[in-house]
Amino acid sequence: MVNSSRAPADLDDSAHPPAERPVVKYDYEDPAYRAFIDSLSYLKPEEIELVCAAYRFGDKAHRGQKRLSGEPYITHPLAVAGALAEWRMDAQAIVAALLHDVMEDTAVGKAQITERFGKDVADLVDGLSKLDKIEFRSYQDAQAENFRKMLMAMARDLRVVLIKLADRRHNLQTMSAIRPEKRKRIARETLEIYAPIANRLGLNNISRQLQDLSFERIYPMRFQVLTKAVKAARGNRRELLSKILDGIHGKLAEEHIKAGVFGREKSLYSIYRKMAEKHLSFSQVLDIYGFRVIVKDIATCYLTLGALHARFKPVPGKFKDYIAIPKVNGYQSLHTTLIGPYGTPIEIQIRTQAMHHLAEEGIASHWLYKDSEESGADLQNKMHTWLQSLLELQGGTGDPFEFLEHVKVDLFPDEVYVFTPKGNILALPRGATVIDFAYAVHTDIGHRCIAARIDHELIPLSAELANGNQVEIITAPYANPNPAWLGYVKTSRARSRIRQFLRGIQQDSASSLGEKMLTQELQTLGVTAADVPAAVWERVIHETGGKTRLDLYSDVGMGRSIAAVVAHRLAAHRDLPQHPARATAPLLIRGTEGLAIQLASCCQPIPGDPIIGLLRKDQGLRIHTHSCQAVRKSRSTEPQNWIRVEWDPDPGQFFEVRIKVTAKNVIGMVGRVATGIAESGVKIDQVTMHRKNPGLFTDVHFQVLVLGRSHLASLIRSLRRIPDVARITREQDPF
Repeated sequence: MVNSSRAPADLDDSAHPPAERPVVKYDYEDPAYRAFIDSLSYLKPEEIELVCAAYRFGDKAHRGQKRLSGEPYITHPLAVAGALAEWRMDAQAIVAALLHDVMEDTAVGKAQITERFGKDVADLVDGLSKLDKIEFRSYQDAQAENFRKMLMAMARDLRVVLIKLADRRHNLQTMSAIRPEKRKRIARETLEIYAPIANRLGLNNISRQLQDLSFERIYPMRFQVLTKAVKAARGNRRELLSKILDGIHGKLAEEHIKAGVFGREKSLYSIYRKMAEKHLSFSQVLDIYGFRVIVKDIATCYLTLGALHARFKPVPGKFKDYIAIPKVNGYQSLHTTLIGPYGTPIEIQIRTQAMHHLAEEGIASHWLYKDSEESGADLQNKMHTWLQSLLELQGGTGDPFEFLEHVKVDLFPDEVYVFTPKGNILALPRGATVIDFAYAVHTDIGHRCIAARIDHELIPLSAELANGNQVEIITAPYANPNPAWLGYVKTSRARSRIRQFLRGIQQDSASSLGEKMLTQELQTLGVTAADVPAAVWERVIHETGGKTRLDLYSDVGMGRSIAAVVAHRLAAHRDLPQHPARATAPLLIRGTEGLAIQLASCCQPIPGDPIIGLLRKDQGLRIHTHSCQAVRKSRSTEPQNWIRVEWDPDPGQFFEVRIKVTAKNVIGMVGRVATGIAESGVKIDQVTMHRKNPGLFTDVHFQVLVLGRSHLASLIRSLRRIPDVARITREQDPF
């Protein structure tokens, strides 16, 4: 086994050779503190003194505080700082780790930390501190906002998340005194958020530790049973593993390849997850053990691959080249699965030493290993790009829950790699669609996307992408995002951009609708909007929580404020000129007003249908037919939410409507009906079939586009002339 958390021997004393090590004066006799200070030999003497001062400061601030286990509280920040010392982090990060809880748990403020240890340290500590001074509606609200704040601080300074991950790991290791339900909640949060973040940053070592610790806290009995099973399997398979190891060593020596070969055991959580996802017993999980081969350079990686494929037969389709196409988190390695002795599958990973450093420690290897400087710089650039995308997501939403949702979506462990027409590679989460690809290229490409080609063939925008696809996006200047896209996009970038665009469109259409509704209500009171003084407008706007008149209109249009109530507030001024009151005129509907006014999908109203509008909070105005079964009950229970509406005399567009054609089940029947629809000047949008009685009749469901009720009636009359057609009905969703 490789101990990847320890620095290579040639780096242990690089900062201060033994003869030049500073003499450290210990302030405390605590063995843990002395060991911690000794581990800082890579820092300069003045930096070590700063760390000692931070320890004294933190110890004084936390004096009298104890952890639930009974230990002095300072033992926790000392352990977190010790983890950062193992990564050979700079003095500022270690000082921040020692002080990471003082702002949250003591009376110390950011100004004191800034004055004593500098602005950078204070910013790091602030980024790690929870927002306990702000009142939230619920624990979930507070957690979402805390997480948003931490990620924003992480985007500015990556050291924040390294401290946070070390903090979370130590908390999981020492939480036996915490009540079980809280242990499980913290562990689930770790599995859902922090372990994936560690993986996304290439910190595979700490990611595995967080997963196993969380697994133990959530399912302690399963963890114990699986631990015993793995120990037993290790003993039973020792002879087999030794035989495989000898075979690998022998073949590499035969080909004169110098390499280190190490056994690699799967983590308990990854074994459990495989068993759960694939419904396997422990004995069916054959790849508990694998092997890792470390060589000197990239060329030797491929030579080693060829040699091992000559010694053991490879499993088709189980080879992955992450050297030529690295993972998003910078991970590089060759993966192959071979058939070993007795038909046992063997997982092999082949990589260089620098790749190994990055694979185990990820972004932390920038500080830990100086021999991987080039790869570390490349990883830094990739992580910087991802972190900047977090800032962009934050700019698109002020809702911490929505932001948290976007980030979770972005933490997919598996990727597909696809090509642009120019040959550039884009990495997207597995299950990503053409729309995700379009937004990954550029926001404007996503907004204007109307069609796409995969490997030169036209495909739907909802099509999922596969490894190696070449994708070409077709755009049009008039195109806009479709709300239906939110149903199948996978990336946080695409989801955030679509929502941001739709919010803008919705705001505009809601403001227009709200202005019409408010103007009509004022007219019924004998008042015009122009007669209301500016001071009255400002007072009413402030009372409803808005900042501008557009905000007030938007609230009315989205149902957050009732037009009649707002109109009475505006008309309450005594000095307003009085005009003859008018009866409320109905709103005219064209069907193209935008997201604030939508035609209900349940009854699909079309011009000519008697209609009524239902206004509900944050949903805008939904137009239903008078006979719609879905809203019949609410018409009597929610009279204040119903708005009088009528069709505009000239809507000038097509409307969707569903019809069911029941016809004899004879050859060519569907074609004749489709031809009849086309000859009536009607476009077919969708066709589905249902055979009601095999051999007698078939129900064919058409969704067609018509100009209105008279156009639909003309279509139905023409279809009735077809001999095989028995019945035609207009369909609505059942209540």
